[in-house]
Amino acid sequence: MFDLKIDAGKISAIKEYISQGENFVVLAHVNPDGDAIGSSTALAYYLRTMNKKVNVIVPNAFPAFLQWLPAANEVKTYDDNKEQCDALLAAADVIFCLDFNSFSRIGAMGEAVASTAAKRVLIDHHLAPDDCFDVQISETVACSTAELVYRVVEALGPSRAIDSTFAEAIYTGMMTDTGNFAYASNRKDIYLIIANLMQTGIDKDIIYRRVFYNYSVNRMKLLGFVMYDKLKVFSSSNAALITLTYKEMRRFCAAKGDTEGLVNMPLQIKGVRFSCMLREEVPGKINVSLRSVDDFPCNKVAAEFFGGGGHLNASGGEVYGTMEYAVERFKAALAKYKEQLTQ
Repeated sequence: MFDLKIDAGKISAIKEYISQGENFVVLAHVNPDGDAIGSSTALAYYLRTMNKKVNVIVPNAFPAFLQWLPAANEVKTYDDNKEQCDALLAAADVIFCLDFNSFSRIGAMGEAVASTAAKRVLIDHHLAPDDCFDVQISETVACSTAELVYRVVEALGPSRAIDSTFAEAIYTGMMTDTGNFAYASNRKDIYLIIANLMQTGIDKDIIYRRVFYNYSVNRMKLLGFVMYDKLKVFSSSNAALITLTYKEMRRFCAAKGDTEGLVNMPLQIKGVRFSCMLREEVPGKINVSLRSVDDFPCNKVAAEFFGGGGHLNASGGEVYGTMEYAVERFKAALAKYKEQLTQ
């Protein structure tokens, strides 16, 4: 039915792990987004229907507009509960690693995960996973990790878990990681999955509103400031840049998730093919978000200039230093890729 098939041998291994295990941990990456939380809560829900003990752990807090997802209030943050989370990781029989491909993507938690005796299962759609997992389901063609979790659960066999609760979490992950199906979502079988999810009774319009119509007043004021004062268009390179300093973030009392999606907005400008947002998360640390359209490779720019990676049209990285230095890295990237951006 679907174009993307999960290796049967890997499914058999996961089925055996689930059968033999009792304590499970589901992990996602630093600054977890809709795909990370959606896929993690969905998989946790599935495992709990198998009468397993499951904990979901993320390195740090996730946006408030995802708090409505199933059992999201039970997700533990490593930054706030290191001792408890270390104990859960040490006691785990199986650790599912979702939406990241390297222990470097889970921050301080990486050391505890690396030292555990648990079986480690990767379910992810990013390029070049590290060789530190017992089972790797790494499919870069997938639109999201949520899509892969759906496929894995389906392949594991008939389950009462594929209900509206599971479907809401999966749909949220797929929707958010594709910009509401605006990129990385041109395969027909993605929509067959969506049809199956909707058969459980979910309302995709309500899910959309819960995620995208759930912002704070501060977020809206920040948006106005960004569009009026902080957006710069490089017309000769078909590119755009947004910068936000730590001081500016504090001025608007920006909370976790308040900058979500801002990097996508310049792509609505005629001719812009590449958008970059540089956000000073803490003084001296710049978070880099990159988006593009068509075949411009965000992931190559992220890897070469910002020590990061990701997907063709959606990637990210980090810069340690001043905002001025980060802007110079962006300009250097434009200089190298100008021909590709303007052809």
